[in-house]
Amino acid sequence: MATIGLDKLYYSKITEDAGGIETYGTPIQLAKAMKADLSVELAEATLYADDGPAEIVKEFKSGKLSLGIDDIGITAAEDLTGAKIDDNHVVVSGSEDGGTPVAVGFRAKKANGKYRYFWLYRVVFGIPATNLTTKGDSITFSTPTVEGTVLRRNKPDGNGKHPWKAEVNEDDASVPVSIISGWYTQVYEPVFTVSGGGEA
Repeated sequence: MATIGLDKLYYSKITEDAGGIETYGTPIQLAKAMKADLSVELAEATLYADDGPAEIVKEFKSGKLSLGIDDIGITAAEDLTGAKIDDNHVVVSGSEDGGTPVAVGFRAKKANGKYRYFWLYRVVFGIPATNLTTKGDSITFSTPTVEGTVLRRNKPDGNGKHPWKAEVNEDDASVPVSIISGWYTQVYEPVFTVSGGGEA
């Protein structure tokens, strides 16, 4: 089902232990979102045997997230892009600055009025693009666009895999209500039932 809207854009700061395993902070509302474009790059390989393809492997490599927002704000600029706030509360971007990874959550409204919710587990943002236009005969809004690279997280899930995205539909009757109501209270952690051992 097509999505027709985007709102409730949040980010969560990541801290890592010595092994690079992520711990997520409490989600913080980022800005009013206007647009989100997500593109995914896959690593692909084909094994040929007996004059034909025997196995095809497609794995997530990375993604690009482009967010159109109303205003990034000084705290989010520091958290996402590595810019620094000086003593006069001016945002100063240095050539050596680089963003630290964060998780990004948002929801998109579907045509039936329900929402699809997302968490991207590890996104590294660059400096926001600024578009300025001189005043003319009509009003043009100039808003920042932030672009981030989406990566898989280092922490494995209960299946021993490294997730990069979680998404859920609000109108899926099999999803517990608490998952939707608590989507922004913390970054969603995948839950898998570990099956018992086989026969001895």
